This record gives sequence, C-alpha cells and structure tokens, in this order.
Amino acid sequence: VPRYERWIESLGVPIHRTYAVDDLRTIEVGPWEERECNAAVVVLHGQADYMETRVTELPPGATLPPSKFGVDDLIYVLSGTGQTTLWVGEGGEKKSFEWQAHSLFLVPRNYTMQLANLQGHQPARLLHYNYLPMALSIIPEPAFFFDNPATQPTIDLLAGESHDVYSEAKFVTNARRRRAGAWVASFFPDLMAWDRMGHMANRGPGAANAQICLPNVTSLRVGLPTMAVGTYKKAHYHGQGAVIVIPGGEGFSLMWPLEGGEKIMVPWHEGSMFAPPNMWYHQHFNVGGSIARYMTLHPARHIEPEARGSNTDYVDEDPWIRQTFEAELAKRGVKTLMPPEVYTTRSNWQPRDAGEG
Repeated sequence: VPRYERWIESLGVPIHRTYAVDDLRTIEVGPWEERECNAAVVVLHGQADYMETRVTELPPGATLPPSKFGVDDLIYVLSGTGQTTLWVGEGGEKKSFEWQAHSLFLVPRNYTMQLANLQGHQPARLLHYNYLPMALSIIPEPAFFFDNPATQPTIDLLAGESHDVYSEAKFVTNARRRRAGAWVASFFPDLMAWDRMGHMANRGPGAANAQICLPNVTSLRVGLPTMAVGTYKKAHYHGQGAVIVIPGGEGFSLMWPLEGGEKIMVPWHEGSMFAPPNMWYHQHFNVGGSIARYMTLHPARHIEPEARGSNTDYVDEDPWIRQTFEAELAKRGVKTLMPPEVYTTRSNWQPRDAGEG
C-alpha cells in the first residue's frame, strides 16, 4: 500500500474514491482533530498516485491552529469568506489576505499558515491541490512534510515589494514557454469575475482561456478556460494527474479510453470536480444559458507530458456526440451556436498548450 494511502487512512476522515464529485460544497466531511477542522480526501481515478485533492471545512467563526506544509499547496475557495495569514520561521513578518468563494491562492512550501473563517454563521470550504502523494513516495515520512521545524523556504516571497506575490496579477509573455503568455500571481480574488482571456480558436468556437503561472513554482499549472453558450470543445487527451473544477456554468463532459470504449458522461455545475484518466479522451459541453468556465489543475509537465496534436476535429468525431449535445440543449431550451461548417471542414489548428483547455 502506498505511503500516502496509509496516511489518509490514518486521518479518520471520509475518503471519496470516484471518477467525479457532483458538488464539493456538500460532500461528506468529518473531524480532523489535529487540524481542528472538518476534512475529506477525494481520490479521483484519473489522479493515480500523483496528486492530492483534499477538502477542508472551517467551522463558523473558527481560526485554525498554525500549520506548516512541506509541499506547495494550491487552494481554491468553494464557499465562505475568510483570511489566510502566512509567515516564515519564528517571529517572521506576517502577511494576511482575505478570500471569498471562487478565490484561488498558493501557500508556498514550508511557510507557516493560519486560516480563519470570517463568518460566524456558516462554515467555509476549501479545496487543496498538491503533490503530496508523489512526495511521500520519495520520502515516506509524513512528519517530514507536516510542521517540520528543520525546513525553511529557500526564497522569502513575503519580503519586500518586488517579491509581494499576493499583489495584483501581472501579465508575462513567454511565461514558462507559454507562447500566449500567462498571468503571474499567487492570489486571484475571484475566478468567476476574471475577464482577461485569450482566444483559443484551436479548441472550438467561442473558446477562450487564461493561463495562470504561480511564482517560483514549477510543480503546479493552472488554466481557466471558458465556453460560449451553445458550444462545446474538441475532444483531446493528456497524461495523468490533471483535475477539472467548475467555478460556474452548467454542462457535461464525456470521457473514454484512447483505444476506444464506453463513453462516461459527467454532468457538472458549480462545485463539481472530475479527473480524466491517463490518456483518455475528454470533451466539454456548455448546455446552460450562460458562459461556462472551468479550472484545470495540472502537475508538472514531466509528470503529465503534453499530448500535442490530440485535438479531434468535429468532422472526425462520433456523430453520437453532436446528437447528445443537441439533445441536452433541447431539454433546457437552448439552441446550438456551433457553426455548421465545423462539421464539414477540417481545421488546421494545432493546440498551443495541449492538456490545458
């Protein structure tokens, strides 16, 4: 049994093993006594033994005890409002910022963190995405990664204005070989309000995306694609460990093995999460009455290699896919806005960052 499996079993919190979670805001959580909060671990089939997805629930008005984590931890706010305070070492200068539903922020490895729920009448829920399973496979000692007093950050990201990574995001061209550029920051206050997108004509009509780059972190990658009303993306595939979280919109995704087989339909809405298994085709459909957006969380590229040229043109897809899409639209009184020519003319577009949209 992998060391990560033994560790999560020892916590005594619910463990959800599935292809998809309908709503992370309502899944069962249980007491994590050491952290003085409620929690649950979600083990998605598409994650293999690479990445962790864990839900933390802060009780109303609670301030959790300080904790230190030895891996970079990306946190998405599912519900509630609260505050994060970070510092380095004993007596280090503290940096605090407030968050709300749809906020995204990074807690760098070996920083001391304290979380507080600023609302006294309801809990707050957070989703954590990190590479703890891989880390424990190399150093099989949980104590090394939790509150280890011997480890300190190699870079003090909180010191000085030039390193204030919790300030407003900045656009950087050629960020980590992303030709379209990326938004660099460790804190995004509201992903649903983010409107600085780039077009993604290679992925489908009306497709757009924002690439998010986390400072001094190469182990985690984030994309924020959107889909116009009445449209859907081309099918593609990539490696393992990627997780898809829905900030808003209504739709569904299809997943099936690269070599062919039964297609799995995953309905989604705000709070849903799923992970395509390794090298499985997956395809996203907006069947709601508003623009849909989803967040793609990816491990480092050497773990999840790019699958260049994996987009499947609409002219080559199974006709059942289009029929299913239009039937789901009809149920909701929404009309397709897919241009008729996409079903008769093959595109020459190739993906720029395959696996991230």
